[in-house]
Amino acid sequence: MSIVDRKKDMINRGGENVYCVEVENALAAHPDVGEVAVIGVPDSMMGEKVGAVVVPRPGRTPDVGELTAFAAEHLADFKVPQFVVIRSEPLPRNAGGKVLKPSLREQTDWQTAR
Repeated sequence: MSIVDRKKDMINRGGENVYCVEVENALAAHPDVGEVAVIGVPDSMMGEKVGAVVVPRPGRTPDVGELTAFAAEHLADFKVPQFVVIRSEPLPRNAGGKVLKPSLREQTDWQTAR
């Protein structure tokens, strides 16, 4: 038996557990955010860092700095995303509506994230 995706709903950032849904809920409360998914980004020193993929609400243009500042007001420092990618297309989902995080992980270029 192997765990395919649910295990990755938790990020281990330098020994601290970060639950993706907690960070997603904090960012989703921002008025410019339509959809958000949080993913662990591999890091040689920390193990993983927190990365967020944000789809803006129609007609809105979220600012990455503003989003991270907003998250910092609602989350512990180690839970605030170090990487934020703004994505124009909807998040990939399965037939049941669940975000396909493995696909999103492959599609996202973290090198260009701020």
